[in-house]
Amino acid sequence: MAPATQPHTREEPPVAASSPPGGCAQRAFASTRSLDRAELIAAPIRWPRPSRLDAELELSGARMAAGMRALGLRTVGDLLGHLPSDSREARTIAALCAGEQATVAVQVRRIGARAVRRRGMRPLVEATVFDATGTMRATFFNQPWLLERYPPRTRLLLHGKADGRGGFSVSHHAPGAELGSDVGESEAVAHYPAADGVSSTQILTLMREARGALGEVIEPLSAATRVAERLPDHASALAAMHFPRLPADLESGRRRLAFEELLLGQLVFLRRRAARRVRTGAAVLGDRGGLCGRWLEGGLPFALTADQRRAIEEIAGDLEQPAPMQRLLLGEVGSGKTVVALYAMLQAVGHGHQAALMAPTETLAEQHFATIQRLLGVGVGGVLITAALLTGSTPARRRAEILARLASGELSLIVGTHALIEPDVHFDALAVAVIDEQHRFGVRQRAALGEREGTDPARPGGISSCSPHTLHMTATPIPRTLALARFGDLDTSTLRELPLGRQPIETRLVAGESERARAYEELRGELAAGRQAYVVCPLVEEAEAPATAGAGAGGAGTGAAPIALTSELGLRAAAAELERLRNGELHGYQLALLHGGMRPREKQAAMAAFASGEADVLVATTVIEVGIDVPNATVMLIENAERFGISQLHQLRGRVGRGEHRARCFLAGPPDATGSGRLRALVDHADGFRLAEIDLALRKEGELIGTRQSGIGHFRVARLPEDAQLLERARARAQAIVASDPELRTPEHALLAAALERAHGPGAIEPIAA
Repeated sequence: MAPATQPHTREEPPVAASSPPGGCAQRAFASTRSLDRAELIAAPIRWPRPSRLDAELELSGARMAAGMRALGLRTVGDLLGHLPSDSREARTIAALCAGEQATVAVQVRRIGARAVRRRGMRPLVEATVFDATGTMRATFFNQPWLLERYPPRTRLLLHGKADGRGGFSVSHHAPGAELGSDVGESEAVAHYPAADGVSSTQILTLMREARGALGEVIEPLSAATRVAERLPDHASALAAMHFPRLPADLESGRRRLAFEELLLGQLVFLRRRAARRVRTGAAVLGDRGGLCGRWLEGGLPFALTADQRRAIEEIAGDLEQPAPMQRLLLGEVGSGKTVVALYAMLQAVGHGHQAALMAPTETLAEQHFATIQRLLGVGVGGVLITAALLTGSTPARRRAEILARLASGELSLIVGTHALIEPDVHFDALAVAVIDEQHRFGVRQRAALGEREGTDPARPGGISSCSPHTLHMTATPIPRTLALARFGDLDTSTLRELPLGRQPIETRLVAGESERARAYEELRGELAAGRQAYVVCPLVEEAEAPATAGAGAGGAGTGAAPIALTSELGLRAAAAELERLRNGELHGYQLALLHGGMRPREKQAAMAAFASGEADVLVATTVIEVGIDVPNATVMLIENAERFGISQLHQLRGRVGRGEHRARCFLAGPPDATGSGRLRALVDHADGFRLAEIDLALRKEGELIGTRQSGIGHFRVARLPEDAQLLERARARAQAIVASDPELRTPEHALLAAALERAHGPGAIEPIAA
């Protein structure tokens, strides 16, 4: 990796700044003569002057200035932070090959214009240019003003294509007094993200003019960290990216900067977790042999898996602490997360407190409530557990009753949707909060439930406020890389093992109408054998906006089903597909419709009909993605599968295979669907965590430290999952730093603390929910 160039060589000290180990004498440069104390003291020392990085860039022309503003480049520091996206190989004139795109550094010998016969075209500008290896003719199109801008002896950086006959068609160009001497044959030239009005070549010119400012860049990492991780300093990494000698230099510099970026993110997570534990108290739920012990021993109709037992043990350990639990329960589809969550909730109830479970949709909340009622039966060991369901559709009188019982402490367990975080919802003693499908809530929505204060009778006076223990759950398996990057301030428990009796699901691609017909033939065979099936469509109604495709629960209402089968984009709509199937492939069978636009009572009726076996087929949108459990359903056909993501398809597939019979899932798409890497991954892999790794490689992360969850990737330099090993190293180094200096107050971490604040703001360590 090329070292950073220091801009003022006259200030460079001729001797080392400190004595080496053992007290050996310092010697003058290129000499055996030892230097005395006076000479050492008099040796010049150069300190970085970061204020110089705030100097405004000097730009030529309003168009270029507008382009730089669009890129967010205003100061010298902004420019140095504008990293190249790639590198191109620089050539000498003698090394140019016909038809090859190349970059050359040259000097103008003479320049002139030549008229063009084609109507409407401006004169061509032709310049004879040279370097140390030869001469060529460079042609500029539609830019006659270059005659005055590039007089003889001007140094230029040109990018374009050689014709093999001594000519060179220029596509990008920029002047620069320093360009000719330091770009040679087969060297790499950085290529930058550009904008209208400013090209990559022009940015490179500005970068070379600002090269001396690298000496003003502050190094945030301590010497101990750089030595332990075998890292160059920050300025050298920037130099390697902006001025690479070899293409490999670009990646070497990027990895050094990526490590720093990942380290800062992990420091935020770890310091936030430490701050949360110090600043906030929680009820101590330490008795494992009470209500929960009796429930585990005799209240479950099935045996727990080893993963479930391990997760319960980890949660029990958290609940015994006076600091609030912040744990993420990651689980494979159908791995039994609700049972683990119910354990945590019963621990609260067993200690005289309350527990709440919040789900993103009414359908999921209703399914959770039904599951909890089934698992608790009439009570645990003779103890009746009071529970209620609260959603946006709860009638006003029933809602008022629930809120009153919740505030008085009469109600022990509550399951609900966003309705649980309304301003008028008050708990008497909330000790455990479970947030299911946490990625479907906004950060602030998740925090709202976790910030509800309860009381801890075990504290002096019995009325001190405390925060609830919080368990986040997701039915979307997340690989360790993403878990560290997105949920670094949460402890994690993982459920990979499926309960006994779960059947493997055969997944097949259905490309085109003939294969769809065969899939429906198999589906009818299952129905004839007494089984049930799902048909999933991306739209509710065919008139929906294209953006709704794949969105799931959104709907266009419950009006009459349209006659058209598909939308303008060829997307199948559930309402129209229901009518088509009734008169087509599934004529004679009972079909039910379910989508998010239906009224709550209509959705309940549809689900009840399917769960009881009255309906043979449920035609639905992705509202059934989570929370639906009908063991007799053995077939799922997903229309327009190419419109869904890997994670969503895996979730949908998990609705079948929950009983004793063999299950299958058909992914229906256009004739070219067999070439889809995403759909092929579903066919080849049943492991949700492996699919999540594949999904991560195809998608960008949302902003992880703040409150954004999607859009442009949060990391500017790091790349996941390619930098997974780098992330592990950054995590380990952050843990070591926080263990020894949690507030970053020691002198060696002062610059690191400043970099942390610059990158994530002064509030980055506040204990907000992840």
